[in-house]
Amino acid sequence: MPLPCRTQLVSMSVALAVGCCVVDPASSEAASPGHRGERPGLCAEGSDAERYLVVFPEGLDRRSAEERITEACGTTVAHYHQIGVAVVTAHDPTFDDRLVGGRAVSAQRSRTALDRGGETRLTSTGATLPAPAASSPPAGDLEWNLRQVGADEARRVGTGPEEVVVGVLDSGVDPAHPALTGSVDVFRSAGCLTGRPDRARDAWTPSTSPHGTHVAGIIAATGADGGPAGVAPGVRIASVKVVDDDGYIYPEYAVCGLMWAATNGMDITNNSYLVDPWPLLCAGDPGHRVAGEAVRRAVRFAEDHGVLTVAAVGNDAVDLSAPFRGVEARGGGGARCSALPAEVRGVLTVGSVGPAGVKARASSYGYGVVDVVAPGGDRWQSGVPGGGCVSSTVPGGRDELCGTSMAAPHASGVAALLASHRPDLTPPQLRGLVRGQANPIGCPEAYDLDGDGVPDGVCTGSPYYNSFHGAGLVNALAAVGG
Repeated sequence: MPLPCRTQLVSMSVALAVGCCVVDPASSEAASPGHRGERPGLCAEGSDAERYLVVFPEGLDRRSAEERITEACGTTVAHYHQIGVAVVTAHDPTFDDRLVGGRAVSAQRSRTALDRGGETRLTSTGATLPAPAASSPPAGDLEWNLRQVGADEARRVGTGPEEVVVGVLDSGVDPAHPALTGSVDVFRSAGCLTGRPDRARDAWTPSTSPHGTHVAGIIAATGADGGPAGVAPGVRIASVKVVDDDGYIYPEYAVCGLMWAATNGMDITNNSYLVDPWPLLCAGDPGHRVAGEAVRRAVRFAEDHGVLTVAAVGNDAVDLSAPFRGVEARGGGGARCSALPAEVRGVLTVGSVGPAGVKARASSYGYGVVDVVAPGGDRWQSGVPGGGCVSSTVPGGRDELCGTSMAAPHASGVAALLASHRPDLTPPQLRGLVRGQANPIGCPEAYDLDGDGVPDGVCTGSPYYNSFHGAGLVNALAAVGG
C-alpha cells in the first residue's frame, strides 16, 4: 500500500506494516520552552491554536525574541536560540501580522489553504509515475543493491564501529526488529512532531509508517533475521521522528530533528524526505523565506557541530537545476523553487539509480544539485537480473521499496564507513570524499525507459559529472580502503 499521496517521504511505494516497540522511556530534555508571560489584553482567541515557525534576525538576543513572541500573543514551544528560530503556538490568528522583528509561517495553515484551493502537489509516492503493466521483478536476488555499491566486499574488510552514530530523521525506527536489535541508540532517539524534542518511547517509534525502519535497515541491519545486512552494519542508529501520522514533514519537525542531531553527538543524518506542505518551496509560497531560512540555519548549525546532512533529491522526476520550476504543480507560470533539505548548501544530495545502473525514472536530477547516486530501485529497469526495488527491514519483517528514500541511506552508510575509518574528517571533507570516491556514470545514450519515443529526462554534463548522476555511484569498498 503506498504512502498517502500528500506525503513528501521520498520513496516510490511503501507496504503497510505494524510496528510495536519497547524501549527506555527517557524523559525529554529539549530546547528550553522559553518565557511565557502574561498576554496583552487585546489578544484575540481563535477556536484552535495554530503552530508557527518563527525566524528572527541572527544575533537578536533570546530575551528580546521571547518578549516579541509574547507581545504578539504567542506561546513558545521550543526556542533554538543558537540559530534564531522558534516554534510558537497562538490562538490569535493574527500572530504572524503582530510579530515585530521576525517572520513567521504556519505550515498547518498553508496545508489547509492548499487543500482548499485544490492545488496539485508533486507527489513522491509514484502516483504520477506508475510502473509498467507486467513489471514483476525477478525473485530471489535481494542484494543487488549491496553489490552495486560494493558493500558485500566492504564487509570482508571491516564494518562500522559503534562510535559512529547516524540519525535517521524519518517516521520512526523499530528497535525490536531482530536485524536492528542493539543498533538503535535509545538515549539519542527523540520525536519532533511538536517542533520540540521528546525522548519518550512513543514519540520516536513507528506508528503508521514502516518507512524509517526500512531506511535504518539499509544503513545498519546486521542480517540477524536472515535477510541482507546493511551497508554499514555495526554503526549506531538514532531514531529521530519527523514524519507525522498523516505523512507530513513540516519545517519545524525538520529543524527540530537537525538541531537534536547537532546537540546529541551524531555524525551523520539521513533525510529521506522533502519539507511539507508545499509541492516544492517556491517564491511566493508563504513559507519560502521563513521555512527555507530556518532549515538552512539548522543544516549550517549541524555542520558546525560535526554532522554531515545527507538528503534524498526526491521522486518528482524534475530537473532541479532549471532556473524556474513548479509549472506542473501550479498549472503554468513556474516560479523559482527549492527542494528542502536537498538543495541546502553543505548537504550531500543523493539521486537514485535502478539495477541497470542509470538514473531511476522517478528520481529528480539537476546539474550542480545531485552530488552522487545510489541504488533506489526502479521497476522500469526490472528486466535485468535483480530488478525492482530495495529489500530492507520493516516492523514485523522485510519488504521491498523503491525511491530516492532508499538511495540516500546507501550514501549515509558509505559516509558512516568513511567516518569510522577517518574520524578526523570534518563534514565538508566527508562529503567531498564520498563524492571523490564515487564511480562515475556517464549520460546514457538514450533515456526512454517507457519506450514511448519521448526521453524521460535530458542528461547534461561529462562522463565524470552530469545532471543525472552527479559524481557517480557511491563506493562502499573504497570507503573502507579496499
